[in-house]
Amino acid sequence: MEIDISYLLMLQELRNATGGIFDELFNAISKFAVDILPFLPFVIFWGVDKKWGYLFLTNHWIGEVVNGVIKLTVCAYRPWIRSDLIEPAGDSKVAATGYSFPSGHTRTATSNYGAVCVWQKDKRRWLSVTCAVLILLTGFSRNFLGVHTPQDVIVGFLESVILLFAVLAVSKKVEGNEKLLDILTAVGVVVVIVSLAYIQLKSYPMDYDAAGKLLVDPKSMTKDCYKACGAFLGFLIGSYIDRHYIHYEIPFGAKNLSMLVCVGAALSFSWKEYFGPATIVAAFGGHWGNFIARFLMMIFVMCVWPIVIQKTAE
Repeated sequence: MEIDISYLLMLQELRNATGGIFDELFNAISKFAVDILPFLPFVIFWGVDKKWGYLFLTNHWIGEVVNGVIKLTVCAYRPWIRSDLIEPAGDSKVAATGYSFPSGHTRTATSNYGAVCVWQKDKRRWLSVTCAVLILLTGFSRNFLGVHTPQDVIVGFLESVILLFAVLAVSKKVEGNEKLLDILTAVGVVVVIVSLAYIQLKSYPMDYDAAGKLLVDPKSMTKDCYKACGAFLGFLIGSYIDRHYIHYEIPFGAKNLSMLVCVGAALSFSWKEYFGPATIVAAFGGHWGNFIARFLMMIFVMCVWPIVIQKTAE
C-alpha cells in the first residue's frame, strides 16, 4: 500500500478512535478557507487598503487559474477512488470538487492567510502568527478529513507561496506604470483564453470500475477552472476600468464606510452562493454559466460597488 494512503488510514483510525469529535472542527476550518476567506480581498480593496486589496485579488485569482490548470493536467484521483478503504469524514466529500492534486483549499488558505502574514508582519505580528497557524491547520484538515493526500497539500502550499512572492515582486516593478499594467492586463486575458482552450481540448483519463462505471467524469472536473477563469477575466477587465475611468479611492473617515463594505460583501456572497447559480448558471449551464456568473461578480467588485461607495459614503 502506498505511503500516502497509509498515512490517511492512520488519521482515519484516529478519527474513529476519538468518535469523530474533531471532524466538525476541521470541516469548519476547511469550509471557512473556501467559502468565507476569498471575500477578504474585497473588504480590503473597498475599505482598508486599495493597494493591498489589488495585491490580494491578483494573488488569489491568478492562483485559482494556475491551480485549476495543474489539477486538470495531472488528473490525480481522490484518495477514496484510489482506495476503497478511505472513508472521508462527514460531508467533506461533497465539498471536494475537481481532481485531487494540488489541494485547492490549501492553496486558497495559503494565498489569503499568507498575504495577511506578509502585510501585517511588522504591524501586527500576532495576526501574522495566527494566519500562519491557520494555514497549517487548513492543510492538515484536508488530510484529517480524508479528501487529500500529503503531497496534494504540500504542493498546494508551495504553489501559493511561490505565486505570492512572484506577485509581490512584480507589483513593486509595475507600481505607477500604467502602460506596463495595461500590458500585463492584456497578457492576463490571453492566459484566460489559452487556459480555457487547453482544458477543453486536452485529453483526460477515462477509467472504469469492474461494473463498467466511469470512475471520474472529466467534464465535471473542469467546472472549477471555468469559475476561476471567469473571475480572473472579470478582475482583469474591472481593474482596467477602475484604473482608467473610476479611479476609486477609499473614503476614509466616512461614517457609513464599514456598513457599505459589509453590504457589498454580503451581496457578493449572495450572488456567488444563491442568485448566480439560480439565474446565470441555470440559464447557461454549469461551465459557461459559472464562467459568466463569476465574471459578473468581479465586475461588481471592481467597478459597480466602488462607484456606489463613492456616491453614498458620508
